[in-house]
Amino acid sequence: MRIAAAVPGDAEAVRALVRAAYAHYVPRIGREPAPMSAGYEALIAEGLVWIAGRPPVVLLVLIPREDHLLLDNVAVDPRARGTGVGAALLAFAEERARALGLPRIRLYTNAAMHENLAYYARHGYTETHRASEFGFHRVYFEKPTPPRQDRGGVG
Repeated sequence: MRIAAAVPGDAEAVRALVRAAYAHYVPRIGREPAPMSAGYEALIAEGLVWIAGRPPVVLLVLIPREDHLLLDNVAVDPRARGTGVGAALLAFAEERARALGLPRIRLYTNAAMHENLAYYARHGYTETHRASEFGFHRVYFEKPTPPRQDRGGVG
């Protein structure tokens, strides 16, 4: 899977992907999750949106902060769920954090997205706290940026 920065012409396809990825959460939460109303044109212009596929089937919004990389959004086309693309996206986020010299990755998810809670824990993220913000019940996670994996070789 080739992940690349989204370009301005991708904004409409990005919005469609996010709507498809998050639609099933609307009944659980009682309203659209925050990523469904994000300003993707501005996020793309800032170089914060990463996609794979044309049209995109996966998306990451990665926001560098002073002491961490905020994994602000992970969206996977419903047809691609269960194929391992989520793990590839998390690995990409780790690689970006390393490249930026950031020691940790932080993210949050809605408490009603219970499958995400277990998923992030399985991938090494530790719950740090819970909070209500903007009417959403959020669960915060953090993971130290793993060191680069040695690919083998002699030396």
